[in-house]
Amino acid sequence: MRKTGAFYKGGGRCLFEVWAPSVERISLNMVSEKQGILPMRKDREGYFSVTAEGISPGDRYFYRLNGKVDRPDPASNFQPEGVFGPSSIVDHAAFKWKMSERVSLPPEEMIIYELHVGTFSPEGTFDGAAAKLPYLTELGINAVEIMPVAQFPGDRNWGYDGVYPFAVQNSYGGPEGLKEFVEKCHALGISVILDVVYNHLGPEGNFLPEFMPCFTDRYTTPWGKAINFDDSYSYAVRDFFIRNALYWFENYQIDALRLD
Repeated sequence: MRKTGAFYKGGGRCLFEVWAPSVERISLNMVSEKQGILPMRKDREGYFSVTAEGISPGDRYFYRLNGKVDRPDPASNFQPEGVFGPSSIVDHAAFKWKMSERVSLPPEEMIIYELHVGTFSPEGTFDGAAAKLPYLTELGINAVEIMPVAQFPGDRNWGYDGVYPFAVQNSYGGPEGLKEFVEKCHALGISVILDVVYNHLGPEGNFLPEFMPCFTDRYTTPWGKAINFDDSYSYAVRDFFIRNALYWFENYQIDALRLD
């Protein structure tokens, strides 16, 4: 199973990999101008890759398609300027978890509170929600189900029209904010369930079809085009979403996923 995205290796080195089988040329465009434009090499499976030097976590980048348009990374880990802005490199290893274990509860013992980060507190952020966790424990809550936090357009949203499945919503606090929230939940014995959306994507800021055949006309859905899980080129589309599910466990210590 191939991983895609930006993978910071330490020492200023970062591997960039993206799947775009129908695109002829892709270059890495470092917005910080540390590297400028770097051509990426395409393999037989349609994956483009390049390793860049002199990179720091937080640096921003686009992918330039066929020398014409700049697009964010489909597997971006963070979109600090929203769905149309550049992607940002995240060093997940830099976050030092104080709580080393997840909170594993049998489903029949879970008392779940569905939590919308944007409305649960006046701040509308992970930090604001974390400040109210003692209130939930007083209620007897032992699990929170966070409504979708994959990057969507705007600052407040139900979250079901996200377009960057790997990027934590910037207005909520981004990757660092989610990790801090999960850790504070675990410190109180609260399990964290994340709501993920694998049956459709939002329309605004959705550039995935310019990279990959992520949709199919084989099925119709109430939300728009169906995800291509069993049509031509579906093997890599499945990899993309399977990797996304694993990503939340590996990098954010999420305890369980709720599938939309």
